[in-house]
Amino acid sequence: MPTTHALVLGGSLAGMLAATALAPHVDRVTVVDRDRFTDDGDRKGVPHARHAHVLMAGGSRALDDLLPGLTQSLLDAGAQHLGMPNRMLVFTHSGWLPRLAEMQYLIGCSRALLDTAVRRRVLGRVDLVEATDVVGLLGDRAKITGARVRDRDTGLKRDLAADFVVDATGRGSKADFWLADLGLPPVREERVDSGIIYSTCLFRLPPGAGEGFPGVNVQADPRTSRFAEGGALVPIEGGRWIVSLGGTRGGEPGTSPEAFHAFARSLRHPAIADFIGAAEPLGRPFGFHGTVNRRRHYERLSPWPSGFVVIGDAACTFNPVYGHGMTVAARQAVALRDGVAEHGFAAQRLQRRFARVTDDPWAMAVAQDLRYPDTIGPRRGWATRLGDRYLDRLVLAATGRPTVTRAQLDAYTLSKPLRTLMLSPRVILGALRGPGRPPATDPPLTEAEARVLARVEDRR
Repeated sequence: MPTTHALVLGGSLAGMLAATALAPHVDRVTVVDRDRFTDDGDRKGVPHARHAHVLMAGGSRALDDLLPGLTQSLLDAGAQHLGMPNRMLVFTHSGWLPRLAEMQYLIGCSRALLDTAVRRRVLGRVDLVEATDVVGLLGDRAKITGARVRDRDTGLKRDLAADFVVDATGRGSKADFWLADLGLPPVREERVDSGIIYSTCLFRLPPGAGEGFPGVNVQADPRTSRFAEGGALVPIEGGRWIVSLGGTRGGEPGTSPEAFHAFARSLRHPAIADFIGAAEPLGRPFGFHGTVNRRRHYERLSPWPSGFVVIGDAACTFNPVYGHGMTVAARQAVALRDGVAEHGFAAQRLQRRFARVTDDPWAMAVAQDLRYPDTIGPRRGWATRLGDRYLDRLVLAATGRPTVTRAQLDAYTLSKPLRTLMLSPRVILGALRGPGRPPATDPPLTEAEARVLARVEDRR
């Protein structure tokens, strides 16, 4: 049998997971990245890495499928299992979700911790080429045979031949231009830009906030504000909270400590401000602007060259406020592994699998962002507005009807298809019946949790 070589362009989370998926099926995997990797997990190529990240339940399960025991290794390193709705408290635009027994979960940790944990599992299986830019593809419109790269230190270019190439170069991917240079038609692209700007700060947990202290998510309400003001406080490793606040153009948070606290206090509910007011800030807030939703429909490109696929943010990026990017990358890597096992390196078939993984999170992100009047994107028709009314009814019902709460969390954590919310008779009936009681207006804290915050107020 001839030797097979897979080339992964980009050592991002998507790239490392793609390498993991391919390793059992080829003789050699090479990963090329523009950065040099460090022991602390930080990379210049992930500019949003310092902001709040969560791994949805659907992504956690996918990671454990690819790298057994990965989630437990994160927890052993201090990552936090945030059960929903029992430990991650969510203030929807209709009120607080009830604090019920765990239905789904998130994993709260820094992006550096997750990247480091994955990289340590993967690097022993692959060849790594660091500090190297990808400048183009080799081959022709019928077949990709490798990539041309350039050493960042010397500027020298060389060709890397491969039997199968994966583009995982992230938001800055130039795959559409590379393919056009080979004579292929333009790739159709969708863009929806709400203009959300982030500000993030780290805090040390206050005294008394021990293991199991909750996180908080205060969601924006498109019905009452045009600026999508919201925020999330996520417990992570090291006894810390990472707090990201966001708002669209004209309503964005500042990056001074005073502006950060004032913005948190101005949200629809001041719970995040109450929490961070009890905590010690670890440095100053910092901002981030790259939040546009962009989807390149490679799965629709015809003809499609064999030997090449595009994965992760290189094909589809989401507004990070919804927290789906890492989970999509993990689930696409599972689709890559399973697709190769079932049908070999059928590139177009694989690309269509990746698109199906993307469909639900794309629909959720775009539907929400388009509700804000200043969003740049396609116009919303009557069918979309009708869907909004149904989803608003679902959100309201979830505040008091556990069947709907569970279905909503299943969809949000990418654990079950979005169509469950639209087609399940039990969910539809629950939405029509409503919550059954007025939604809670205050966070469902335990007495012990409330005392932690109250002690700070008393000292003031």
